[in-house]
Amino acid sequence: MMNDRAVPVAPGRPEPSHRAAGILPLMGTVETARPPVRRRRPAGPGDGAGFGDAVRVIVLNDDHNTFEGVAAALARYIPGVDFARGMALANRIHNTGSAVVWSGDRERAELYWEQLKGAGLTMAPLG
Repeated sequence: MMNDRAVPVAPGRPEPSHRAAGILPLMGTVETARPPVRRRRPAGPGDGAGFGDAVRVIVLNDDHNTFEGVAAALARYIPGVDFARGMALANRIHNTGSAVVWSGDRERAELYWEQLKGAGLTMAPLG
């Protein structure tokens, strides 16, 4: 059974273009809410231990490396990092206490971690 009555639209409320001006039907279309969008949470401590997860190489701030020394080591061992990018990372390490300098598969992460450790940088455990 269809109800032919209509209700006026509240003043200031936008009207859908497909409905008659000034009235809304009591029955008919039903609006539904969208399901929530699932977003991947940012990586946190301990992430990267599972199979296929990215492993993060993190350099820690210390009192014995210079900005230039950190930048040079990063530029030498981390792919895609030049001296300027290394300086930016060194600045982040200095200001925040640490920085993720590379993230990817475990085998390469271990290699870069060992190389940076060998260059005298202070490293966080792989994770």
